[in-house]
Amino acid sequence: MEITQVRNATIIVKYNDTKFLIDPWLGPKEYMPGFEAGINSHIRQPRVELPFDIKKITDVDAVIITHIHPDHWDKYAETSLPRNIKIFIQSDEDEKYIKSKGFTNTEVLTTEGNQFKGMDLYKTDCQHGRREIIEPICKKVNMPYESMGIVFKSTQEKTLYIAGDTIWCNEVEKNIENFTPDIIIINACGASVINGERLIMNKDDVINLTDKAPKSKIIASHMDTVSHLTVTRKDLHELIKEKNLKNLLIPEDGETIIYK
Repeated sequence: MEITQVRNATIIVKYNDTKFLIDPWLGPKEYMPGFEAGINSHIRQPRVELPFDIKKITDVDAVIITHIHPDHWDKYAETSLPRNIKIFIQSDEDEKYIKSKGFTNTEVLTTEGNQFKGMDLYKTDCQHGRREIIEPICKKVNMPYESMGIVFKSTQEKTLYIAGDTIWCNEVEKNIENFTPDIIIINACGASVINGERLIMNKDDVINLTDKAPKSKIIASHMDTVSHLTVTRKDLHELIKEKNLKNLLIPEDGETIIYK
């Protein structure tokens, strides 16, 4: 298994000799404004450039879109990927949207599992911020709330859990109990809306997760890129020292981690 941190939540996962592109946000630095409902909306994003050429990033076998937010799927991904590439999404609604852009080979992931090239892919539940608070905010700004995680399972590989855009919550805890993943990828920049509510994991969430899964290798993604972040890679490196976290990795953009 190879996991390449591209930028933000955009990663490339090589699993069972199959390359997946997760949540492609491929636009150039500062091409879009900050989110209106987020903190630091005056800061343009992405804050950094891609570490690779787009052609290298899109040279994959399949794509997984955890949800259709502008920092997980954009017009640059839409125009760079072949229309017949396999794309996995979380819902019929998202599938309808992707098909409207001309993509023809889509599949909705399920919690029961989907088979693909000798592996099982499972949709996992999450909370993209506390549901009771963030879902109404999403409705006000006409942005969908729902998101998903994914579990990869194969007899040839370690079990991988990509938690997706989520806070630490009962759903994530149950996913860890049910799948006992060897590797967990978390989105951990503590992105927050203007009332201070976080949308994804912050430092406290990271501590809770590492406590729950002490035997798992945990990789922090979705770092140092969006306008509304509250946690940086530097903050997590300091947290590792403060809490003596031995199972947390924080890859730089462009870095590849290999598990055998």
